[in-house]
Amino acid sequence: MKRAETRQQGMVLPPEVRPGQSIELLQELHILTRDGKLNQDSRRKLKQVYHLYQFIEPLLKEVQQDHPGISLVDHGAGKSYLGFILYDLFFKGLDDGSRIYGIETREELVQKSTELAARLGFPGMSFLNLSVAESTRSNQLPAQIDIVTALHACNTATDDAIDFALKKNAKFMVLVPCCQAEVASVLRKNKGKDLGKSALTEIWRHPLHTREFGSQVTNVLRCLQLEAHGYQVNVTELVGWEHSMKNELIIASYKNLPRKRPTERLQEVLATLGLEEMGERFYCEKLAEAETMSAAK
Repeated sequence: MKRAETRQQGMVLPPEVRPGQSIELLQELHILTRDGKLNQDSRRKLKQVYHLYQFIEPLLKEVQQDHPGISLVDHGAGKSYLGFILYDLFFKGLDDGSRIYGIETREELVQKSTELAARLGFPGMSFLNLSVAESTRSNQLPAQIDIVTALHACNTATDDAIDFALKKNAKFMVLVPCCQAEVASVLRKNKGKDLGKSALTEIWRHPLHTREFGSQVTNVLRCLQLEAHGYQVNVTELVGWEHSMKNELIIASYKNLPRKRPTERLQEVLATLGLEEMGERFYCEKLAEAETMSAAK
């Protein structure tokens, strides 16, 4: 049976639009046409938005149960697509100082997002013209952040977002990594060294395999890094997001879990694959301590 259509602002809206959603926002994001219609591509895009939201909403509610005033930082925000949807679906009805911060290096996008938030009456949104790395040191952000998101933050920007979250004692991280080239370049560089005597290097002997294996290993190392800091990590697919092949969704929840085993595994993977020089990138305190002790011997 076809679901009943929604009427809002004098329009008959498609059933996919939830009651109370900002029509102007959905139009600005090019999900709805000016007359409130959805084409097939937009319908798929809205479904993807809701799919992502179902992962983040429980995290927001958990923070809310712990304390009022949720702080969420979205790194590599772009047009702040995610931030606006989250604000519209969850933050809009709050009156407790909750705030979303969009971090973006392109000044024109920061300006446009600032203007759109003002026009929509979304006072709990801030947009900062900073790189992910710069935001870690910026006094424009609170000392502690509840949730950190980074969707399709290219190459090492995801690692910078993890570093930011660790330093801000974030309770949750929601990450969709993208374009991971750094580990692949180190694998490629070290192929001809002693490690090359191992049959294991056949896994990344061909350039295409080097790229794909490097991408996979990067996310494995990130998960171990997070576990080595006491986080519980879940990895799943974010199906169809922006029609991208980079669909891996990493959700990390701080649980103060035992750190010894993931720290040892992180060291072991780096050593086995000849990636010891990447230790600083996938930093954890116990790993740093072990390296210091090894150097002292």
